[in-house]
Amino acid sequence: MKIGIGLPVGGPDTRVTDPAAPVIDTLLLEWARRADAGPFSTLGLLDRLVWPNPEPLVTLSVLAGATTRIRLQTEVLLAPLRETALLASQVATLDRLSGGRFTLGVGVGGRGDDDLAAGVAPRGRGDRLDAQMTRMRALWAGEPTADGVGAVGPAPRTPRGPELLFGAFAPAALARVARFGDGLLCAAPPSWAGDLFSTVDRAWDEAGRAGRPRNVGQLNVALGPAPLVDSARAAMHAYYAFTGMPERMTAGLLTDPAAVRAGIAGFADLGVDEVVLYCWAADPSQLDRLADLTG
Repeated sequence: MKIGIGLPVGGPDTRVTDPAAPVIDTLLLEWARRADAGPFSTLGLLDRLVWPNPEPLVTLSVLAGATTRIRLQTEVLLAPLRETALLASQVATLDRLSGGRFTLGVGVGGRGDDDLAAGVAPRGRGDRLDAQMTRMRALWAGEPTADGVGAVGPAPRTPRGPELLFGAFAPAALARVARFGDGLLCAAPPSWAGDLFSTVDRAWDEAGRAGRPRNVGQLNVALGPAPLVDSARAAMHAYYAFTGMPERMTAGLLTDPAAVRAGIAGFADLGVDEVVLYCWAADPSQLDRLADLTG
């Protein structure tokens, strides 16, 4: 089973007005280079609009140039916030720039502030995503955008487009994996992720898909001294404040090696292909501690 790293994105305190002030994105190159030199398989980056995180497609393009072997992954890109033809071109460009190391993780999102900021109606996001997936596959295959209009470029390096994973919980969302994708990104603990993976596996078989879906789990982690753990918990609490129960989310933050090992083992027991360890604190020294747990 492979082990990936979810890059930190900081919290509200990183939205600064001084352009010379250090913010979380100035550390991402160090994270990427150290992870690329270590045992990790993937660098994942989340997507929000009303949050101080860097835009993932732009950021991963930069990190592609700073790395040589590690895969790059959106976890997950909120595709309904974006225009489809432009998104198809951006994704294909990143697929080429990374030498085929890019995985597109997508989802509908669930936060109204992002929809309002993008000018997108919250209702119908699932139908919009379905339409986007169909159209992007066609555009990546070189089909014209409309009558009398040529194909969108560039062609992706990976035939049919890059690997496509869905972040999903609801039945309709899980069904998209078999219809359009290559696997599931599961941001749930092993204790209840098994049912989600099983649902995807059944849908895959019922759709007559060859092979099996690629299943990826996620764990929230923070390894280090107390100030590091405290900053991770504060960032996570702020990020999930919209749920009305951020304490429940932060309670799942794994902060000691034994807990991280147990979480990894739990996903291994489910037969997943990869586990992404999401880091909520900015200190890249966590990579050394996490590398010690991957053997």
